[in-house]
Amino acid sequence: MDGIVGTVATWRTRSTFHHAIAEAMVVRSSFTFEDYFPNALGRLADRLTGVTALRERVFRDFDSYFELMLEHHLNNHSDSSSDAGRGLIDVLIGLMKEHEGSSSVRFTRDVVKALLTNTFIGAVDTGAVTIVWAMAELVRHPHILKKAQDEIRSMVGPNKARVERGDLPKLKYLKNVVKETLRLHPALPLLVPRETMRRIEIAGYDVAVGTRVLVNTWAIGRDPASWAHPEEFDPGRFDVDGEDGMSGLSRARFEFLPFGAGRRMCPGIDMGVATTEFTLANLLYCFDWELPEGMGSEDVSVEEAGGLTVHQKAPLLLVPTRYKSRR
Repeated sequence: MDGIVGTVATWRTRSTFHHAIAEAMVVRSSFTFEDYFPNALGRLADRLTGVTALRERVFRDFDSYFELMLEHHLNNHSDSSSDAGRGLIDVLIGLMKEHEGSSSVRFTRDVVKALLTNTFIGAVDTGAVTIVWAMAELVRHPHILKKAQDEIRSMVGPNKARVERGDLPKLKYLKNVVKETLRLHPALPLLVPRETMRRIEIAGYDVAVGTRVLVNTWAIGRDPASWAHPEEFDPGRFDVDGEDGMSGLSRARFEFLPFGAGRRMCPGIDMGVATTEFTLANLLYCFDWELPEGMGSEDVSVEEAGGLTVHQKAPLLLVPTRYKSRR
């Protein structure tokens, strides 16, 4: 995330932040009485079960961490009007300073921290889950792994320390790997709930106005009516002219909806895809990957564990070796 969002504090606070994110995911997926009984009784029940205490502790952890981040960036902030080379936090600080003292726009420190909370919770876990699924499928299919690495190393060149943002548009096959991972293993199997705006009829059923709709993007991505051999990991299925952009795919093909579609499409699609592609490209460029001794590609489990996000039930264990150019 550092290459996209910006530098963050120290390794000690970063470890604490990762723990806070894990707890935040637990809070978001936990049952709360107040959701079903939005009154004093529901709030009392949540306090007795410990849900309220956990939620408040997670909030305090996030608040203190983002205070450290803001202080770090404020001490090193440049007043340059150009956003080139600046991270998300620097841009938000610039907006905060721009609207300081404004009576019409309230862009306060608390607003910045709220935006950062949404960004990190919404992007970090889903991005990490997608990258792990991609690596799992790549080591299960060594020929696909080799093809992806050959493309990255030939396009980027042998003399760079890492893949840079400007290299990503050249990595067509890598982009297909990410798309195929999102099709087969969407981090969020159910999209954010929708609601019908008018009465409609679907497959002979009358659906009333205001009906809650849950879109199962996991099932849509594996529908044999839309996808040939849907259970197979095949990045080549996306090798079609005119279907390069992720958002364009979601608009044009409703059988591929990892980020939703329409006006309620995930607003973090560009950042999420860029982070995933950037991280995966560097993992494949900088390292060769092998399974632990005694394991074969057929031993890599793709069994899923449920939750707010769908991740691998068994941890993925890989052995990295620093890649050295043969040129």
